[in-house]
Amino acid sequence: MAILDEELRRRAGIISGAIEELLPVVHPEELYSAGRHLVDAGGKRLRPCMLLLAAEAVGGDPKAVVPAAVSIELVHNFTLIHDDIMDNATTRRGRPAVHVKWDEAGAILAGDTLYSKAFEILTAVGGVDPKDMVASVKMLARTCASICEGQWLDMEFERREEVTEAEYLEMVEKKTAVLYGAAGWIGSRLVGGSDEEVEGLERFGRLVGIAFQIQDDVLDLTAPAEVLGKPRGGDLAEGKKTLIMIDAISKGVDVPIFAKKNASIEEIEAALETLRASGSIDYARKRAVRLVEEGKEALGVLADSEAKSLLMKLSDYMISRSY
Repeated sequence: MAILDEELRRRAGIISGAIEELLPVVHPEELYSAGRHLVDAGGKRLRPCMLLLAAEAVGGDPKAVVPAAVSIELVHNFTLIHDDIMDNATTRRGRPAVHVKWDEAGAILAGDTLYSKAFEILTAVGGVDPKDMVASVKMLARTCASICEGQWLDMEFERREEVTEAEYLEMVEKKTAVLYGAAGWIGSRLVGGSDEEVEGLERFGRLVGIAFQIQDDVLDLTAPAEVLGKPRGGDLAEGKKTLIMIDAISKGVDVPIFAKKNASIEEIEAALETLRASGSIDYARKRAVRLVEEGKEALGVLADSEAKSLLMKLSDYMISRSY
């Protein structure tokens, strides 16, 4: 993984530099400072890195699509800002959430600004067939709509007594995975990838994106708070029906603190042990592994290359990471 880490850091540095250029803090400064708050906190930049690798994997120049990578990263951060408002989350990436630092109205505007700028910045990619640019803008628009649909389903599930595994996977695909799929699709389409390559990279991104979210659900329970940058067990307290909880419920496992907003650290630790003993955490991990293997199969349409190898390594990282 050392090679992957180095390659991801290098590409993340390129993206961070481009953000400085393409999304400067201008008047009104507080609006753009609020928009940049989480962007500047870092994050792993996995989605824009996937876009650059997708371009490279079909023989294109990744430097040519850096604005598209920035666009994908801004959409991701727009969703985080709005998610934190809806979840009443107070911290993100070890920082106060945007709505905590600037209030809810300011956070909504900051998120909307990132959303709008994402489309403007996407069109800054030069030397592209106009048809491919229009198709990429449409893909990003459809992706944003799917993310909203997924978030709606996620909120709806909290009000329902039962959620099936199929329903959960649909929600995760829409809320999280489609942005990875869009990264693969847009990155390869803008540099002239074939239809087969573009669709293969979209499928790869979508499948490993679902696996990424399942791993996030696992980490919410198992990673230390200082690593997560937020309290552990937040999904349990919020009553989120993750794949772990869906499996546990199907086995008749009792988790008394589920949807208990003010659960103590001791109660959360006890719930974690219960879920470990039930096998539900392992079940989720194994499901993520299967999804990654399916995603790798979708890359069979690509010729062997360093970029393809890095995409394979990236998919493994998405389910082995500890934060």
